[in-house]
Amino acid sequence: MGKPTGFLEFERALPQKDAVESRKQHYQEFVQPYTEDQLNKQASRCMNCGIPFCHSGCPLGNVIPEFNDAVYDGKWEEAYQILSSTNNFPEFTGRICPAPCEAACVLGINKSPVAIEEIEKHIIEIAYKKGYVKPNKSYLKTGKRVAVIGSGPSGLATAAQLNKAGHDVVVFERDDKIGGLLRYGIPDFKLDKSVIDRRIAVMQESGIEFRTNAEVGKNIPVKELEGFDAVVLCGGSTIPRNLNIPGRELNGVHYAMDFLKQQNKRIGDSTIEEEEIHAKDKQVLVIGGGDTGSDCVGTSNRQGAKSVTQFELMPTPPMARTEAMPWPTYPMLLKTTTSHEEGCNRHWGISTQEFLGDENGNLRAALVVDLSWELDALGRPTSFQELPGSEKEIPCELVTLAMGFLHPQFEGLLQQLGIEVDGRGNVLANENSYQTNVNKVFVAGDMRRGQSLVVWAISEGRECARKVDEYLLGTSNLESKEVIYSQAI
Repeated sequence: MGKPTGFLEFERALPQKDAVESRKQHYQEFVQPYTEDQLNKQASRCMNCGIPFCHSGCPLGNVIPEFNDAVYDGKWEEAYQILSSTNNFPEFTGRICPAPCEAACVLGINKSPVAIEEIEKHIIEIAYKKGYVKPNKSYLKTGKRVAVIGSGPSGLATAAQLNKAGHDVVVFERDDKIGGLLRYGIPDFKLDKSVIDRRIAVMQESGIEFRTNAEVGKNIPVKELEGFDAVVLCGGSTIPRNLNIPGRELNGVHYAMDFLKQQNKRIGDSTIEEEEIHAKDKQVLVIGGGDTGSDCVGTSNRQGAKSVTQFELMPTPPMARTEAMPWPTYPMLLKTTTSHEEGCNRHWGISTQEFLGDENGNLRAALVVDLSWELDALGRPTSFQELPGSEKEIPCELVTLAMGFLHPQFEGLLQQLGIEVDGRGNVLANENSYQTNVNKVFVAGDMRRGQSLVVWAISEGRECARKVDEYLLGTSNLESKEVIYSQAI
């Protein structure tokens, strides 16, 4: 334990952010790094608990007290080695993960939790600066070839681990650049794309082959997969939830991901072939209260929206844990993001009934109604009723639908391979082996478990890679989370 009294001496403090009016003028990241002293103090708050519940909160099983201790002592290479033993991409999780590890932090029972996510980000950034992040070249090749379909976090994690095991890996990506949701779903002000490019360069030096503009089942024949010893599907959950109400066809109603993807393409100098979606001088309505909705808020403000309003069907979340969300579970609390700080009218308990248009078929307003929610004994919402007389029109010229995703795309690859899906529309796979109903075809990430977090995607990719390695060789030299736990203890 670095400093036994650290959690008593120092309070949780996050790094300074650029002023709102300043950061709204650009799309770069705006969170400043800790000073050396600040980082040392935040790492010292870790209590090195006898039972570190932060491990259970993290789907990757990051060995958190140990890397906090190394940070406190200034042992940067050791901190990096500990962190990278469980997490292939801490530069991603340190920026965009909602940090379930912090929700499970023991210190969080009666004080603010340790700033684990920020410490994680600082470890990897220092590791890059000091030259600790090197290509992972395996000189003992197995002679086996694996195709990974999709280059989001699960696909990249799968590829990295299989390459580490000595297999030849080819990653197929249907877009023009590598990264999947990381590239075209996360705004640059949360995850600068140079961070992705830096990691991809290391992976290429490690021997992984990336093919872009390569949609298997469309411009790449499925038959080409026959030349591989194993195939891993990592295409994500890409079909968005729709809002089938009158007026849905009006000009100005779009899926959130279409809106976000276009802006990322503008910054990345990629070609936009679809109808332009832009918020400049418009009254914007974001329907959906999650992270994607928040990203639409921040992007709209930067594009120069006249106003931004965000709706959520559910009632206002509580400010603190309730009986229904005891520690160390992840609490569904009221979350105010940096994008909300930049300007947003937020409303809860509202249902959108109809989109209203003008004589030219352009969106002009949304007809909404307030909801009254009934709660159970633990304060959890169970059912709602529309409040009579609460109907009103909300003026808007642009609506982004940010209500989550349903399942992967069926057309093309899945249909041509004959892949079976479960009742929710996700790819059906053996829970232990990650294998689908088709010989030598595996699946990982959101395509298997449904829409989830970046840490779950990386965890899925790592565990699936281990199962593929076992399938190809009869055994695996890739360690499971359980093995890493025991080594840490």
